[in-house]
Amino acid sequence: MSELKAKLQEDLKNAMKNKDNFMRDAIRFLMSSLKQIEVDERKELSDADIVKIIQKSLKQRDDAAIAFKDAGRMDLYEKELAEAAILKSYLPEQLSDEALKAIIAKHINAQGLSSMKEIGKLMGVVLVECEGVADGKRINTLAKELLA
Repeated sequence: MSELKAKLQEDLKNAMKNKDNFMRDAIRFLMSSLKQIEVDERKELSDADIVKIIQKSLKQRDDAAIAFKDAGRMDLYEKELAEAAILKSYLPEQLSDEALKAIIAKHINAQGLSSMKEIGKLMGVVLVECEGVADGKRINTLAKELLA
């Protein structure tokens, strides 16, 4: 069993012991997503796979939070943000903007890129290098800033 999955199970037990229903439900939702993929693909998930699933779930939470805020449902908006905060605690430490800019600049210089037309080439290599430690949306925003 992966280290991250073991931590999730331990946190689920603690949430149940402490009668923290919100935390329990958030972790159970994530665990059910993991179990579904393990059953569908018939494989044991690695920590890298779990991180990808958490990132996907975070994106869904962010999208839902925006929709709830636009609809004036602040109660549901706050619930989504709280669940997202729980999920973020299981992700590896994210790169700072400065560190991310340095990586992007390194690839721009290495490939000799100079225009926005070449952002696809840049995104491909940066996404691979920063997998799990930086969001694609953040990478894209900073890459556009540096290529402009």
